[in-house]
Amino acid sequence: MLPKPSRLARAVQLCLLLALPATAAAQDASPAPATPDTRTLDAVQVTGTRIRRAELEGQVPVHTVSRADIERSGLTSIGDVVQQLTGSGSALNTKFNSSGNFGFPPDGSGVGAGSAQVDLRHLGSKRVLVLVDGIRWVNESSASGVGAATDLNTIPLAIVERIEVLEDGASSLYGSDAIAGVVNIITRRDFDGAQVTLNYGEFDEGDGASKGVDLSWGRTTDRSSLFLSLSHTDQDVVFARDREQSRFPVPGTGVALGSSGIPAGRFMVRDPNTGASLDLVPNAGVTDPLYNPAQTGCTRTDGFHCFGLADRFNFAEYNLLLTPSKRSGAFGQFRFDISPELQWYAKALINRRESTNQAAPEPIFLGPEGATGNPLADNITISARNPYNPFGFDLVSGDSLILVGRRPLEGGARVFEQKVDTQYVGTGLVGSFEAGNSLWFWDVNAAWSRNKARQTNRGSYNIFNIALALGDPDACAAVAGCVPLDIFGAGTITPQMLGWIQPLVRDESQNELRLASANISGDLFRLPAGEVGFAAGYEFREYKGWYQPDPLTVRGHYNGVPSLPTAGTYDVNEVFVELDVPIFGEGVLGKSLNLNLAGRYSDYSTFGGEFTPKYGLRWQVADDFLLRATYAEGFRAPSIGELFGSDSRFDAQLNDPCTEPFLDPSLAGNCRALGVPAGFQQPNPQISITTGGNPALDPERARSFTTGFVWSPWFAANSSWADRFDFEVTFYRHDIQGPIQALSAQTQLDLCVRTLDPTYCDGIGRAATGGINAFNNRLTNLGSIKTDGWDVDLYWTLPENAAGRFAFSWQNTFVGRYEAVGGAGQLQPRRPGIEVEDSAIPEWASTAALDWTREAWNASWTLRHVSDLVEDCGRAVTFPVCSDPATATNRLGSTTFHDLQAGYRFDWQQGLTLTAGLNNVFAKDPPICLSCSLNGYDASTYDMPGSRFWYLRADLRF
Repeated sequence: MLPKPSRLARAVQLCLLLALPATAAAQDASPAPATPDTRTLDAVQVTGTRIRRAELEGQVPVHTVSRADIERSGLTSIGDVVQQLTGSGSALNTKFNSSGNFGFPPDGSGVGAGSAQVDLRHLGSKRVLVLVDGIRWVNESSASGVGAATDLNTIPLAIVERIEVLEDGASSLYGSDAIAGVVNIITRRDFDGAQVTLNYGEFDEGDGASKGVDLSWGRTTDRSSLFLSLSHTDQDVVFARDREQSRFPVPGTGVALGSSGIPAGRFMVRDPNTGASLDLVPNAGVTDPLYNPAQTGCTRTDGFHCFGLADRFNFAEYNLLLTPSKRSGAFGQFRFDISPELQWYAKALINRRESTNQAAPEPIFLGPEGATGNPLADNITISARNPYNPFGFDLVSGDSLILVGRRPLEGGARVFEQKVDTQYVGTGLVGSFEAGNSLWFWDVNAAWSRNKARQTNRGSYNIFNIALALGDPDACAAVAGCVPLDIFGAGTITPQMLGWIQPLVRDESQNELRLASANISGDLFRLPAGEVGFAAGYEFREYKGWYQPDPLTVRGHYNGVPSLPTAGTYDVNEVFVELDVPIFGEGVLGKSLNLNLAGRYSDYSTFGGEFTPKYGLRWQVADDFLLRATYAEGFRAPSIGELFGSDSRFDAQLNDPCTEPFLDPSLAGNCRALGVPAGFQQPNPQISITTGGNPALDPERARSFTTGFVWSPWFAANSSWADRFDFEVTFYRHDIQGPIQALSAQTQLDLCVRTLDPTYCDGIGRAATGGINAFNNRLTNLGSIKTDGWDVDLYWTLPENAAGRFAFSWQNTFVGRYEAVGGAGQLQPRRPGIEVEDSAIPEWASTAALDWTREAWNASWTLRHVSDLVEDCGRAVTFPVCSDPATATNRLGSTTFHDLQAGYRFDWQQGLTLTAGLNNVFAKDPPICLSCSLNGYDASTYDMPGSRFWYLRADLRF
């Protein structure tokens, strides 16, 4: 689809206006002749600038993860590698069993089950731009929505040469999504010969095995280079029940915080004959559990007992601690020098990810307190004529029926299987020419990429068929296949009943990206202090995305998380210009001072135009001391899911402030005003939240500032104690206005109860019994997000001696402030040192690594440290696992993980290297998290509970 002519014309005209003066200046000026060794198509271009000049390295803080760094980690996923950077925040990975009740987050993207994402500066994965060789990568597809972030599991680790991470706003250079930074994955290119890499690892408990094989082959000649790669990675499952910390919903609480959807069924009813309110559970092994209305106490003789904490269901033992994943990929790129000044390239990738998530058997919640948001369940009537109904009267929702919570173990666990196929094709020309005695570089590129996902869900239920089977038997008999359903007791559902109520659910989604770009870079003219560098370019992108749930879901018959189809498309035309202006050269003020200016104009089909500037200073005070600072404005365009996402639902674990005995006495009056009766106890902590897209959303707008220095002391270079000694300090600050988000559901509920303000309460409905039965939580542009902090890094390489060569690196991130404010000025709970909503912002994150090499030997020791955190105990405040019941908070102590690796290189063929490693050497447990949704810990911040992971790798080159 071509862009609209009028918009394309405006973009081209603006590009010409930017470029023509620069070209004229280049032709009229008389710059110094370019030196011969700079005339190459491979001139240095680093992430963070579009100007191809090697001396610009250091203009902005860029962290480089080399191939050696990747191999030292022992990891097999790009996402896992990047998530270990100290500046990374909480993001999805394969330790998240993100299925079932996770549902659809407010941004319409789906849960991204099986994916691995990257979050920089704790600003969210959708605010990080992922590039591959400088070209945008397509957003993820999870078969549960239209994603707004990149799934790094769609890129094989085997093809990576290095990863460059720019932790600074870069919208002026790269466009939307680069608010928090840029991850640029550089692929392997110049390669001669072949390489086979085999790896195997597992946890010391004997589970979670990871197996992989990578095959690479390349050939480089005077005029061409070819690189081909095949890779396969197979990661096995680890069950939550196999670790002490994760086998209960909250460690140290048993089943007290388990689900009220239980195998025997929980029945909250009101007897229309006596008016008695009952909360009953059928006794185990009772063959005739006929209800006797005369028995209203908790000591019963009618086959029932009153529901208590011991009846709650332990859903945790069905969860996965590490999700299984298989990834297979093929990649190739070819480059050919048509002439010394012109090169053509082509590259292609295909990748298949097969992953699985599992949740406990799906509960069937019926009645107004079920809070499913599905009227078939919330407004159900269970007929007195149902042959299995023991109560002898109709159970009418909102009258005689308050809640049914039945979890059929007969139907097995919910299993979600994903297949995600990624295709990428790109081609382009790279060239150079001389104009006015200055060397210019140019490139034109075109790329197409697509992620398509299919998800199969086994173990869920058809609520329409359930309602029919629980209703009038005559109505059921009139429908082919329908049989009356028995939900009154454990093990009562027969295979014939399951055949009627249990479907196979299939969902699909797709994201597609088409782009074309043209760039030029060179020196405009010479000033007394040096050459004025210049870069400009044009880019066109078209995004398409859709999500198609199973027809059962579209009809509203799915018992699980409901959703409707989503589809959308938009395109953007962009032009940019960048200048590097030397202010002064070597003199009394130092070696040099350069001013960097950049600006980008983006014209979106969805909301119009946006201009983002950037300003930078680079002051080389001395050969060994560099000062730098940048100020950038940025924006993030609303994604397809955020704009066009249809109504859907996710389930949140919420603590109703009106529940007793946890009710704050000062809020009792407000609870009564909301219709909550005295003595109310929240029957189901899982509350269904209805959400959806908003086509009226505005872009997020951001301001970013960084400043710092790099010091490489002259007295350390080539000294007796150091070959290299670099000390880097960077201060960063990000300010996002109008972030696209929904108010935290727990925050909205707390503010409603505390203030009774319609701003918060209008979207929350309650049943006559006081329980929440509706919760509307929509996307909008809210308030602001502000964060700042420091990066402090040290790199020290010692001279080689008889003991070998030692290299030490120490990277640190200190978060000084993180403040998220809602649209009405309410402060969100996330801030430094706090664990909330399955994510943490440590005040200090640190990684130290010591490397040693001697002849054919190599070894490394790595320490990964996370400072302590504090969380709200919630309902676990009465349990010993809450470290400070007096303040209702739990302390997650500071944690340090140790990793060890050693290897030996044999002189066989072109080299055979054998490597052995052990991650989490001391089997350090992550701190217990009471507020985390699953498995008792924060899976985006810590290693898995109580597990060493050992691995072996063989790398043969020939």
